[in-house]
Amino acid sequence: MNQPLTFRIESDSMGERQIPLNAYYGIQTLRATENFPISGLRPLATYIDACLLIKKAAAWTNGQLKCIPEDISQAIVQAADEILGGQLRDQFVVDIYQAGAGTSHHMNVNEVLANRALELLGDEKGNYGRVNPNDHVNYGQSTNDVIPTAIRIGGLLALEHTLYPALSNAIAILNQKAVEFHHVIKSGRTHLQDAVPVRLGEGFRAWAYIFTDHLHRLQSAAQELMILGLGGSAVGTGINTHPQYRPQVTLKLSELTGQPLRTAPHLMAAMQSMAPFVSLSGTLRNLAQDCIKISHDLRLMDSGPKTGLKEIQLPPVQPGSSIMPGKYNPVMAEMISMVCFQVMGYDTAVLLAAQAGQLELNVMMPLIAHNLIHSIEISGNAITALTDQCLTGITAMDERCYAYAEGSLALVTALNPHIGYLNAAMVAKESLESHKTLRNIVLEQKLMDETMLAKVLDLGEMSTLPD
Repeated sequence: MNQPLTFRIESDSMGERQIPLNAYYGIQTLRATENFPISGLRPLATYIDACLLIKKAAAWTNGQLKCIPEDISQAIVQAADEILGGQLRDQFVVDIYQAGAGTSHHMNVNEVLANRALELLGDEKGNYGRVNPNDHVNYGQSTNDVIPTAIRIGGLLALEHTLYPALSNAIAILNQKAVEFHHVIKSGRTHLQDAVPVRLGEGFRAWAYIFTDHLHRLQSAAQELMILGLGGSAVGTGINTHPQYRPQVTLKLSELTGQPLRTAPHLMAAMQSMAPFVSLSGTLRNLAQDCIKISHDLRLMDSGPKTGLKEIQLPPVQPGSSIMPGKYNPVMAEMISMVCFQVMGYDTAVLLAAQAGQLELNVMMPLIAHNLIHSIEISGNAITALTDQCLTGITAMDERCYAYAEGSLALVTALNPHIGYLNAAMVAKESLESHKTLRNIVLEQKLMDETMLAKVLDLGEMSTLPD
């Protein structure tokens, strides 16, 4: 008895191969999976979406311009819509470390769309005489203009869907905490040593301003992603494209993404230079370093509960030790630091990959695509988790904060204009040695009267920011 076939035969310029019947990818994808068994990491969903949106816009445009048959154009568009809606996501199987420029992933997308389009037209997968991955799905396109465009679109999508909302929400929560904690006075610290008092709420407001500035930097860097080299084809000359393809596909892609995209004034420049990606990656690194600083501040302020500062209480979200009962750790702050270290590593790799291009092409784009988009998404996810699981639930340890502020030797700074620097230093030294308060020593030495001293050492006045 004959066993039913479980494969189909596909051919390319190198020969024939057996492809699983249920696979929507084709022979070039198969060769890539065999050549690059590197990491087991598959393309990010956002990157796949970006490629699909480009292919949808291109198929629609080429259909309108009569460059490919209208029924094939519509079938490719429908196939792209289905996959954007969640179908066939398991068919994108090429490792992120792959053929230079991203040809393998690009052909994976072309083959899946071609085979699904064939089914929609009532034909069989693999009948590339009817719908061809290169001649129809990829008409007027090249890896060399599609992939840098996909990095741009993927970056914009990731920013809109993850990082912008994450930062906006964190800013709102930090401003709420600034109001909630305005009355709480604590000791400032510089060099991890006592400093003049500050308001706990203003510390949270400072973080809100820091995040707001980073949001503006990201939005500024993202402007460069909106300038596309799509339509440049192989080397930026637009070979094998319709004269109206470039403006029309850019307009369609703008419509599909909701972004104000525009065509680059010089296609070769847009295809060769990775500078927009380096700029955005550097902006992400800049955000990461401030996130690390804030996460360290949270951990220090929450340290204890008995032997640390314990000026604030971070919400406990899980047990903190496999051996010490009742222990809770600042895990959300720890997590975001680790994410930020990864973002910084990604940034270094993006920088190295960007300068490694030669002549008309940068072949390191697959690495740039993964690292840049992943940096945006893990940054956004980490900030969202920190906000929801940590920042929102922070409480202030009011009495402990005030005790530190009242006992800080740095309060002598306010005495300088009234008793002089040397006298103030003497008061501080005696307070440290005798454990007497600054107030008592100043009064004992008759350096100031009680009324003036109370006014000068008013912690509320001292910790209020100038207008």
